[in-house]
Amino acid sequence: MRRIYMYFLILTALTANLLPCGRAQQTLDHKAPATASAAPTSGFRAEFLEEIAYYEERYTRLAQAMPGEKYAWRPAEGVRSVGDVFAHITLANYGIARALGTAPPAGFDMKAILALSTDKPKVLQALKDSFVHFRSAIVAFSDADADKPQKMFNHQTTVRGSFIMITGHFGEHLGQSIAYARVNGVVPPWTEESQQQQQKLAEKPKP
Repeated sequence: MRRIYMYFLILTALTANLLPCGRAQQTLDHKAPATASAAPTSGFRAEFLEEIAYYEERYTRLAQAMPGEKYAWRPAEGVRSVGDVFAHITLANYGIARALGTAPPAGFDMKAILALSTDKPKVLQALKDSFVHFRSAIVAFSDADADKPQKMFNHQTTVRGSFIMITGHFGEHLGQSIAYARVNGVVPPWTEESQQQQQKLAEKPKP
């Protein structure tokens, strides 16, 4: 819990330097909400939104599959628990969106999210809400922003480059969550579905 809290504090502290160059006259609260813009169907934002959808589906289905009593499980003392990882992704979605120029919603409470880590229904809902908010930050950009300078995870890159880094962050913690599930006897739902389909094909009479 403390590690997640410290991570978010660091991420929040960096946001003053994370906004893209050339937007000095904009503030974090200045961007129009995503509902005012249609999601792109082509271009680099549309490609990234597909990645977000992929990871959102994986995280939420895995969070649903994990038994509530396992949310407090952790592999060792001082390491994130099952619920901590989902809370971490939730907070990162808001923190990264803020770094990209979209402020958290009114009343956003980081400590309240941290306190949810053992409450499966609330963690799951907070996770879903965070992905909705995160997508709004991407929709708020235009494709013309792709090569604008952007600082992400304390590394100078471009907006396009930051999307790649964010995808890496998603992948890292999805792998962690899958490992946690496996150790606790939970097969990822998409893997279970694939296994069932293979079994059906194997049992299908040959012509």
